[in-house]
Amino acid sequence: MASFKPTKIQVYPKLGEKVTQDTLYWKNYKAPLHIKEFGAITNIDFSPVAPHNFAVTAFTRIHIYGPFSQEPVKSFTRFKDTAYCGRFRSDGQLLVAGCEDSVVRLFDVSGKVALRMFKGHTKAVHVTDFISDRYQILTGSDDYTCRLWDLPNATELNTYQEHTDYIRCGVASKLNRDLFITGSYDHTLKLFDARVDKSVMTMDHGQPVESLLLYPSEGLLVSAGGRYVKVWDLLKGGQPLVSLKNHHKTVTSLCLSSSGQRLLSASLDRHVKVYNTTNYKVVHNFDYAASILSLALAPDDESIVVGMTNSILSVKHRKSLEDSKEISGQQRRRPSYRVFVKGKNPVPKRDDYLVSKPVKQHLAKYDKQLKKFNVTKALDTALETWTRHRKPEITVAVMKELDRRGTLKNALAGRDEQALARLLNFLIGNVVDPRFAPVLVTAAEMILDIYRSVIGQSPVVDRQLLRLQELLEKEIDYQQDLLEVMGMLDTMFASSFPRMEVPCPGISRANGLAGGDEITSRPQIQAT
Repeated sequence: MASFKPTKIQVYPKLGEKVTQDTLYWKNYKAPLHIKEFGAITNIDFSPVAPHNFAVTAFTRIHIYGPFSQEPVKSFTRFKDTAYCGRFRSDGQLLVAGCEDSVVRLFDVSGKVALRMFKGHTKAVHVTDFISDRYQILTGSDDYTCRLWDLPNATELNTYQEHTDYIRCGVASKLNRDLFITGSYDHTLKLFDARVDKSVMTMDHGQPVESLLLYPSEGLLVSAGGRYVKVWDLLKGGQPLVSLKNHHKTVTSLCLSSSGQRLLSASLDRHVKVYNTTNYKVVHNFDYAASILSLALAPDDESIVVGMTNSILSVKHRKSLEDSKEISGQQRRRPSYRVFVKGKNPVPKRDDYLVSKPVKQHLAKYDKQLKKFNVTKALDTALETWTRHRKPEITVAVMKELDRRGTLKNALAGRDEQALARLLNFLIGNVVDPRFAPVLVTAAEMILDIYRSVIGQSPVVDRQLLRLQELLEKEIDYQQDLLEVMGMLDTMFASSFPRMEVPCPGISRANGLAGGDEITSRPQIQAT
């Protein structure tokens, strides 16, 4: 008796991920290192000075970590309430932070106690930054005001009260000591000049503003709020250049790569998007386990640090050259290894008699049903949820085998409303796929022949039949349009290339005779 042959599942070529230089660059990071903090991580800031330690603001503490340390090398815990926005000065020696108790504190990185305490705000201070001259501080608060402070004297220099809602982000110019920008929940961005008592430019983001970023040239400003990331041209009076909507939830943080050619945005949708700053298209994407509140990139792009709502700090380090190469310096396997592989691949000699061990055949569920000639159950097995969604080629292969046997019509008949709806749903999803169309069109014709008499009795089936009809009509229109386009292209190609005659060697163009046989004059007829 011949053995049963399993159903042959055709293997279709898969479209692999497009590998670009950005893919190789951003995937060249090690597995993330996870550090548990004491609360949600609201801000991360790298020191501009090597070795580029980074300050993590979480709950009532600010921890400073080394580039490769898993434990904080320094901690500031003298906060009475939740701390916000711990940022380094450009020389890496001082750190400023706001607090829920409305007091701004200035710390020496090498000390523990606050050097200065700035009091004047009446509500929580969420924004702090150093002015470029290193002797002034910018702060923004939930009391709708932003203020400038003098470091040596610990006094307030000026107060600006133009926003009408909480100020949650701000950035100071690194090129001009008098310019700084704030973003508020009143949807506006305001550019201030310390030489005057009011803002000099206002831009409307359209959503509560969560984060701001200045390009190194400071001609462009990036704002994040809601699902949008927007780019503004400050040299043209705050003209909007680009509006990006690639996140599904609120964008919470922005940062720029060391070259300034890649922009990174983090969101509550647990994704970090990497944009090309030339065309602002997404070139890479990072996925994380929880919603992201803060994001920072090391000045040399050696580390990506992300703070999440579940109090987890995720640190990714770039692979070194040694890590990128395949591990070639591994220790050789011990001699005992040869004992385990001995006899695995023996080569029979000429006079040996080979005794083969019968191999037990393992059949899939649908093949077991086909072996028993249960064609309906075989098709039902191939139409299970996981198979028809993840492996539609298996379902199509079973239908093809049933059609080859001449039993496909029997397998399709005798179905109730639910089973027929599941079958029609599969057809709607795959009938226009060029890989499956030859088999599924045949199945669709059989279904219409079998269930033609019951059309109109089930609203569910009727709706799906109408969807199938609309889908096929659209596909026919597409095919006709493509045929017209192909005809146009053929005409264009035919008219664009001039006709060229290909001369054959030794053949005269006049009469096709060889060159030596060409007749130069009429033969004369002599009378006899």
